Formats: sequence, C-alpha cells, structure tokens
Amino acid sequence: MAVATPHQQNCESITLPGADGSSLFARWWRAEPAIGSVLYLHGIQSHGGWYEASAERIARSGFAVLMPDRRGSGRNTQDRGHTPSASRLLDDVIGHVDALAARVPDRPIHLLGVSWGGKLALAAYRRIPERIASLTLITPGLFPSVDLTIAQKVRVVLGRLFGRRVRHKIPLSDPALFTSNPLRRDFIASDPHRLTHASASLLLASRRLDLDVRRAARPGVACPIHLFLAGRDRIIDNRATRQFVYDLPAPERFITAFSDADHSLEFQADPEPYFEALIAWLTRAQAHTSVKNDADGASPALAATVRPVETEQLISSGGRE
Repeated sequence: MAVATPHQQNCESITLPGADGSSLFARWWRAEPAIGSVLYLHGIQSHGGWYEASAERIARSGFAVLMPDRRGSGRNTQDRGHTPSASRLLDDVIGHVDALAARVPDRPIHLLGVSWGGKLALAAYRRIPERIASLTLITPGLFPSVDLTIAQKVRVVLGRLFGRRVRHKIPLSDPALFTSNPLRRDFIASDPHRLTHASASLLLASRRLDLDVRRAARPGVACPIHLFLAGRDRIIDNRATRQFVYDLPAPERFITAFSDADHSLEFQADPEPYFEALIAWLTRAQAHTSVKNDADGASPALAATVRPVETEQLISSGGRE
C-alpha cells in the first residue's frame, strides 16, 4: 500500500467542472486563515503531482492553493492529450478562478504557471486582468528551445483538416531535460500520469496561445509579475524569455535566475532556495495588493508608493550573487 507523502497528507483531491461540463481532477490545499489564494497551472507533460512540494510550502505561508490537472492530462483520463481549442483551455482556467474565488472569497487571487503552464497563465490573464493580483511565471514555455520537427509541424497543420485527434509525440521524452537530479529523473521516467503524446488539436491550441501571449506584450500587465529562470535550462530560450518580460509593461517586474538549476526548479537536489524565493515573492505580491487597494482613492502621497519596480537577482548553489 502506497504511503502518502507529507505534501499529499495536507492535500485534498477534488473535482472541478470543466467549461464543457466535464469533471476535472484537482489538488486543493487550505490555509486557515488564508491571506490570499494561488491558482497553480502545470506544464505540457506534467501534472499537479510534480509540484506538490511547492504548493504545500505556499499553503503553509498563508495562501490557499488550487492546482488543477489540465483537461486530458494527469489524472484526467478522458480525451487523453486532447483539447478541442485554446478557448476551451482558457475557459477552463477562468472557471478555476471562479471556483477559487468561491472557496476563498474576498481574497486576492495570484496566478502561477510553470513551464507550458506559464504560457497558459499569461494568455488567461489577458481574459480577466481585473481578477488577478499577480503573475508568477516559472521557466515558462513562451520561447521553447525544444520543438517539433518540420515534418511533425506539417502533420499537425494537416491534422486541422484530416485528424484533430491524431496524437503526436511531445518532444520532451528525456527526463534529463527537466533535471539532473537522478531521483527526480527516475520519478519522471516512471510516472504513469506523465503526458507523452498530444493531439494535433492541443498542439494547434498551443500555437494559438503563443499569439495570445504576443498580444499581451502590447498593453502589458496591470499587476506585478515575477519570472523565475533556470541557468542550465535546455527546454526554453532564457534570453528571449528574459527580454520578453523586460519589455512587458508592468507595475512591478522581477526576475530571479538560479544559475546551477535545470528546467524544473522544484526537482533540484536542494530546492529550498527556490522555495524561499517563491514564498518571498508571493508575500511581497500580496503586500503590493494591499498597498494598491489602499492607494486607490487615497492621498497622492500614498498612491505614489505604487510605482514601477524592476529587480533581477542571480542565485547560485553558494547563495545570491
């Protein structure tokens, strides 16, 4: 009989309604009392089970955490690796925001996306900017370094006409792309819920989300944003991702890079510096929300405290640089 980890013991398994009425699996961490809440979106291959440790730490710091498995992913076995459209994915996320607001009323909602989930988070933000208190993008899949071959891309495009449910191999089969930690490589390789193939429709939806993300760059974002990068990332293009965030208008913009880390920051042999930086950021973002709310309609002196801030820090195995 499997023994639950401490993260699982504090986590509830729940179901959420999808935009089409389907039931979607999710993990839920309570915080009593909750100072805010976090909607946590996972990557293309992963699912919520990969990120239970960070979710637990976030919950212990006072935030309720809702971590849904994306439709067709993780423990959602119906239409494995498929979505009918990008709009359906975005509608699902908006529904999750509704569910989180109902569970934790009158508290700020912080949107967090890791890897491919970072792209989904930013695209979803464009739909409901007024409901999101902050954006956290963790090694986001905005500019991938690993992609389909030209031949695969042609087949995906043809799939729009002749087979939207035809599944294609996701080009992330090597666990070493995610981490150099042997224990976590074994975890990925043996994970029965890992998504290895995606339908042409899901891959086309991903391209549509790319367009939505590019459009987000024009007006920018109205909330604080923090980008977390891994110095040895082979899955995303760090330079292009960093430049995109630098060019994105935002009231507060932060970048933290872990020089010795691979793509999955959670899977480092010692993830504690990452967890500490993540909690510190969410705590700051929560405080920014309080200051902004107080500043709306307050004196000019108080309103002036809400101003653009830019910070970048590099963290190595020896500490901050």
